[in-house]
Amino acid sequence: MSTATLSSAPAAPSVSMKQDATVIGLVGLAHASSHFGHLLLPLLFPVFMTEFGLSYSQLGLLMTMFFVVSGVGQACAGFVVDRVGARPLMFIAMGIFIAACVAASMVTGYTGLFAVAALAGLGNATFHPVDFTILNQRVSTPRLGYAFSAHGLTGNLGWAVAPVFFAGLGALMGWRNAYLAAAVMYAAILALLVVQREHLSTTVAPRVAAHAKTEHDMAFMKLPVVWWCFGFFLLSTMTLAVVQSYAVSILKAMHGVSFEAATLTISSYMLCGAVGMFIGGFVAAKSKHSDRVVAMAMAAGAVLLALCGTGLLGATGTMVVLAITGFAVGIGGPSRDMMIKKATPKGATGRVYGLVYSGLDTGFAISPIVFGVFMDRGWYGATLLGAALVLLLSVGAALGVGLRTAK
Repeated sequence: MSTATLSSAPAAPSVSMKQDATVIGLVGLAHASSHFGHLLLPLLFPVFMTEFGLSYSQLGLLMTMFFVVSGVGQACAGFVVDRVGARPLMFIAMGIFIAACVAASMVTGYTGLFAVAALAGLGNATFHPVDFTILNQRVSTPRLGYAFSAHGLTGNLGWAVAPVFFAGLGALMGWRNAYLAAAVMYAAILALLVVQREHLSTTVAPRVAAHAKTEHDMAFMKLPVVWWCFGFFLLSTMTLAVVQSYAVSILKAMHGVSFEAATLTISSYMLCGAVGMFIGGFVAAKSKHSDRVVAMAMAAGAVLLALCGTGLLGATGTMVVLAITGFAVGIGGPSRDMMIKKATPKGATGRVYGLVYSGLDTGFAISPIVFGVFMDRGWYGATLLGAALVLLLSVGAALGVGLRTAK
């Protein structure tokens, strides 16, 4: 299989570092805002339990709704990106997030939370096919590994900022006003992207006859390697969903950690993940075996997470090791994106990234249901051990991708 894609053709040699950096920065900012949106609801789970009398399983179902909508939308968005370009979908997604934040500020019960989850999921749906199409087209090839690193790093920063944002503004002005502040933040980001829109334009593959185009659109789904990539994202993301959705509650239940300290631990996990992705960018740029880098990073993360699940580390030890787990997993992030790039057939960047990254949404959708049952039964340590096992299974999926893309 060719490892090149139509939309990742080498950029002109005259492309300056400043131009590449501008594109990477704008796409990274949009990506950070999408990851911030992942946590619009989970961070307020303790508040919703108190105000609306909800269980862990009910709260987990909210995230299932978010990621089912996001996953289906993401797979569809890839086709749209390949036909109309990436930039329009990026702008629409930011507008949807603004609407989701405003709606969240006005919810009065479980039904309203479901609507917010669906709306936010729809906003999240476009980002990966949009982002990677822009990066593959607008960033020069020698800097692409670093672009993937920055993309993953900014996503983790979005996750890291969200707990501080909601904990700080929630304490200062109440959780409803914190959602309104988030809407203002999204509006400001959208305004910047519109002003800088010339850096986000993409070209579209030439249209051919309708019957031939239909066959070409779907042909990539016959490739086993695409589904191995999908499986990797599903499995690795199930673990991340546990950390995001339940780590605060687990730390409180197992070790008596305060809500503020537990929330800061999640931010530390994400910040360590960002540092790992920064270092991983240099690894990805130099390594010829991205699948092996990913496998080693996920295996290390699984071991560390299992240690947290044993309960033997105590409160401080568990918080520190959990943060280090983010670093281990983060190192594999840029190599993961290079691994997917190698599996992408010519002219199908949006579609492949849309389908493969919908595995991420599928993992986020499944995990809260499965591990929400564990949490309701008080199996807090088993929840972390189960998440570690699933992460270990993703190692096999990564190596499976490598076997199918090796020349």
